This record gives sequence, C-alpha cells and structure tokens, in this order.
Amino acid sequence: MDFAALLEDAPSVIDGGLATQLEARGHLLNDTLWSARILADDPDEVLAVHESYVRAGASVVVTASYQVSRAGFAATGRSAQEADEALRTSIGVARRAVRDSEVLVAASVGPYGAILHDGSEYRGRYGISRDRLVDFHAERVAVLADAQPDVFAVETIPDLDEVEVLVEVLSEYPDMPAWLTMTCSDSDLTSAGQPIADLVDLVRGAPSIKAVGVNCTPPEHVEGILTRLSEAGADALVAYPNAGQAWSPETGWSGTGSTVDGDLVSRWRAVPGLALVGGCCGIGPADIAGIARSLSR
Repeated sequence: MDFAALLEDAPSVIDGGLATQLEARGHLLNDTLWSARILADDPDEVLAVHESYVRAGASVVVTASYQVSRAGFAATGRSAQEADEALRTSIGVARRAVRDSEVLVAASVGPYGAILHDGSEYRGRYGISRDRLVDFHAERVAVLADAQPDVFAVETIPDLDEVEVLVEVLSEYPDMPAWLTMTCSDSDLTSAGQPIADLVDLVRGAPSIKAVGVNCTPPEHVEGILTRLSEAGADALVAYPNAGQAWSPETGWSGTGSTVDGDLVSRWRAVPGLALVGGCCGIGPADIAGIARSLSR
C-alpha cells in the first residue's frame, strides 16, 4: 500500500509517542539529543517501540529522526556523518519493524526548534535567518529522501514562517508524499499566534503535501483545529495530539494528562476530510489500540 491508497482508505491509524515508550523501557531522555541518542546508540530499543505500535494496530510508524540534525549532533561532539547515518538508520529500523506488512514508514521531519531543547517547537520565531532555516531542513530532508521512506511526516511545526521554508524544501521532492502538522496554542492559532486556517493556502501549491493537521497539542483543541482547516479547504486532515501535559526543558512533561478516547475520535471523525489519527507525547500503544478499535467501528 502507498500513501495515496492509505488516504483513500481513511481514516487510518498513526502510531503514538516514541519517547514515551522509550522512557517506559527505562531510558532517561534528559539530554539535548532526546530520543536521537537512543537511535544512534541502541537502535534495537527504537525497533521494539515501533513493533509495539504495529501490534497495537498502527498503519503508519513514524521514524525516530525528529531530533536528528548535523547541528544538534555537533553540539554534543558528534559528527555530521554520524547525524546522517542516524537519519538513515531511522528508516532502516522502521522498515525492520513493519517487515513485509502494508504498514507505511513515515520519516519524521521535526522543526528547527527541536534542536534548541528549550520548548521552541511550542513558540516558533527562532530569531535566525531564512537561509539558515532552509539549509537546516534541506540537508536533513535530502538524506531522509535518499533512504526512501513511504512518506514524510513533517511535524510539530509551530510557525507558518517555517512552513513557508518547508514548502520550498519539499518542492525538490514532488514525488515523495508528505503530511504537515503544526503545534497550536488553542483551537484557532498556531503556537506562534497565526490563524491555523492560513496553513491551507500556504501549502495549496505544494505538490507533495497531501494532508495537513495538528500534532503534539492537547486533545481538547483538536476538533476546533480540524474544523478550521476543513472549512479553509483542506482535503485530508491529520491529528495526533499529545496527552495534554505541559513541557519545559527543566522538568520535561508535567501536569495532569488526558488520553484520546472513543468519544473524541468520533467527534474528530465527523469533521470532513479526517484521514489519519494517532498520538504524540504521552500517548502509548494501549491508546493507539483504542483508537484503532474506535476507527474500526
């Protein structure tokens, strides 16, 4: 199955939070490389997490490449070559997890803010030049594309300015499908404070971007975000929220969380165009299995 066929068969299930499950397996993710360190040093642990989501019913697994970049690796004393190898490894590990099934491999393309490790993926406005942002994304996307995933998961983008850059970068890969999801501060606005509905016009001319939506945002905001995007003309929608907690570089995730239950999924499913549903930070295999059951009904 390819991504176009998956969209035709919608709604389908994305996996859940990778880091959540790595922590559940006893790993401390308190350094700046986050899950990328486990990918580079112990890829079999990432494999085990991917496999748990496949067993839970995911139709798509998202690779552990979110936090991998040459700049981020250099800041910890690792080389650009090691960063590129980690990107390739992320695809290979996911392929091993799905084996010969029809489960697709989505290459995670995270925001520039992820390498800053200061919560910038929930604020945007990084204070760097556009050229620097283009270079940052272009070098990672080139390596990931060469490793041949089934789809790009361009995710956790906080700012429409960064979306414009990503549209430019992805234009070099018109035959590689992508979805693009943003973090949002509420049901109307991106994390950087722009109307989420404006995303639809920004990606309208991008040949590879087949779906848009929201991820790593509290579940209570998702229905409104999907509605705004649908009303703005989006054909296919993606939603994989976090568990509703707050993140800070000092304490990580904190506060009372929530989950994605059948009632929420039913409400999201009522929004025209819903294509992919899953989870992000704090949403584990049991939650994904519940989503899969909800969608099967």
